[in-house]
Amino acid sequence: MGQIYDFIYNLLPYLGMWLHGFLRSLGLSEEAVFLVVGLIKAFLLANFGLIGFAILTYVERKIVARFQDRLGPNVAGPYGILQPVADGIKLLTKEDTMPAGADRWVYNLAPLIIATCALAPLVVIPFGPGAIGADLHIGVLYALAVGAGALVGVLMAGWGSNNKYALLGAFRAVAQLISYEIPSVLSVVIVVMIAGTMSTVGIVQAQDVPYLFVLPVAALAFLLSGVAEVGRTPFDLLEAESEIVAGFHIEYSGMKFALVFLGEFVHALVVSALFAVLFLGGWRGPWLPPYLWMLIKMSVGIFLFFWLRATLPRIRIDQMLNLNWKFLTPLMILNLTGVALVDKGLRAAGVSGGMWAAGLFLFNMAMLIGALALPGYLGRRARMAALAAEAEAEAVEAPVAAH
Repeated sequence: MGQIYDFIYNLLPYLGMWLHGFLRSLGLSEEAVFLVVGLIKAFLLANFGLIGFAILTYVERKIVARFQDRLGPNVAGPYGILQPVADGIKLLTKEDTMPAGADRWVYNLAPLIIATCALAPLVVIPFGPGAIGADLHIGVLYALAVGAGALVGVLMAGWGSNNKYALLGAFRAVAQLISYEIPSVLSVVIVVMIAGTMSTVGIVQAQDVPYLFVLPVAALAFLLSGVAEVGRTPFDLLEAESEIVAGFHIEYSGMKFALVFLGEFVHALVVSALFAVLFLGGWRGPWLPPYLWMLIKMSVGIFLFFWLRATLPRIRIDQMLNLNWKFLTPLMILNLTGVALVDKGLRAAGVSGGMWAAGLFLFNMAMLIGALALPGYLGRRARMAALAAEAEAEAVEAPVAAH
């Protein structure tokens, strides 16, 4: 039983060692083995994203349906489980159209760039010890940089479609995605500063206490920024159907539309995976195999995405940008400075382990309470000033009306 448990627990590393041994037994050189293993990893990670995309389209419909007291997909197969297959067949057989005035190369390349930039960050996501596409020393930087490249595809889709609604959606994407990159990067900088590495594997190994309980403000900012960067509710302004009839991808059909749709869902999957790596301890956990812990923690993040969509209404573009520039970005700059000072002070005092984590947690909670209390105070003061101005106006108008 012990050997079986050890095999299941370390399944991915054992498969990797077996594959290396099998390729060497064929007489391949080390360079050839490295190349073949890299191609196999790329194939598996790409298909993980594609299969995840298909599963998430079904799971989201079911979860949102339960929130809204509906059944969701229930026709294609038992409990509608074959709905993603039916959708795939539909998209493959739909006519591939292109607007007459579209820029051909830009229009056709945009969906490919969006899908590629969504899938590429999976390379640095560790699913367990030794179970990673490539353990880069700048893994987190790579994930953020490549993921942000999808913005180029969005701009190309909006411009190349030669459609005013698509172009407006692309302009909104510039305002939204670039803006929310700032608090997202600042929250990651805080994690990198505490962990002392930009390697995703190193960050997981540094979390004896998950950083969610050490840096809750950074975790909240990263999650909110991730929702905005993916363009999910309540930040789905770049494809608001009621205003710009789906925005930047309005002119796409068939498999080109599927690639744009894939980019959104896989980006949500990547943000959930990064959240698990940066703040939930990645694959670390008791009893269960590492890859199962990683999938469970990713599922928590994805469920939060679906929960927000089923619960919150869409906000206005000015509200969304005000939240970023007037609240989230200043908060993260202060949090970065404060965490650096508190961490330095605690380490200088010889505090470590649980006490160090508790000190950073208390500082973060105090900052979060203050950040939430300040808008409430300013709002009450503004309302009182408005009421006083209204009362003063009525007092001035009363004698005039009597006269």
